[in-house]
Amino acid sequence: MGDVLGLDAVTIVRGGKTLLDAVDWDVSDGDRWIVLGPNGAGKSTLLQIAGARMHPTSGTAEVLGERLGAVDVFELRPRIGMTSALLAGQIPPDETVVDTVVTAAWGVTGRWRERYEGFDEERARELLGEWGMGALTDRRFGTLSSGEQKRVLIARALMTDPELLLLDEPAAGLDVGGREDLIGRLADLLADPYAPAVVMVTHHVEEIAPGFTHALLLRDGAVVAAGPLEDVLTGENLSRTYGVALKLTRDGDRYHAFAAR
Repeated sequence: MGDVLGLDAVTIVRGGKTLLDAVDWDVSDGDRWIVLGPNGAGKSTLLQIAGARMHPTSGTAEVLGERLGAVDVFELRPRIGMTSALLAGQIPPDETVVDTVVTAAWGVTGRWRERYEGFDEERARELLGEWGMGALTDRRFGTLSSGEQKRVLIARALMTDPELLLLDEPAAGLDVGGREDLIGRLADLLADPYAPAVVMVTHHVEEIAPGFTHALLLRDGAVVAAGPLEDVLTGENLSRTYGVALKLTRDGDRYHAFAAR
């Protein structure tokens, strides 16, 4: 199994519906994975397993060397950085941007009576600067644009120096400028040899930043293909994944997909 993630025949069934179907997947330290698939393919469910937020119905899942079901997930979760629309909805709208990030040190949303060291706030401000939010540290989270909120949440996810970073559609809803700014910052992160293993879910190949090394394609909860990016990301595999004939083009390190005519 991979030393970061190891899924062996992982199946998730909820309400009689199979969300993941016998998924095998290994992620090693230094890997940068992209996860693609249509709506309902099981992408977000897969991240819930990887983030130790959900247990398999059957099969085994190991996260950072710990088997789910045999580990205290509250000790495991701080080792994992995660962003999602669900998390964004849990941040109090009147929370300051810097407190949105610094509270990750305690694993809470909404600063209350916790005590933080000076270096915690210093690190939070440093991360916000790296993600282009340094000028907005004292703004209220609820006043930020969607793109600004996404960058704040990535800074929050990195606050605890995680061993695994999980990004659930971080570019969703962004305009072209916001998307390209985010992709550039992601590329910088992916190029950092000290960065954690990264898994990013997206719907669009155009959002794949330079530096991703592997791809996992899902359809109906099952793996269509998984492995090195250049081997897996093909027009044929994308067509099987999305159920429509697609053509894939590449311009340098960037990809584009459109219907084959």
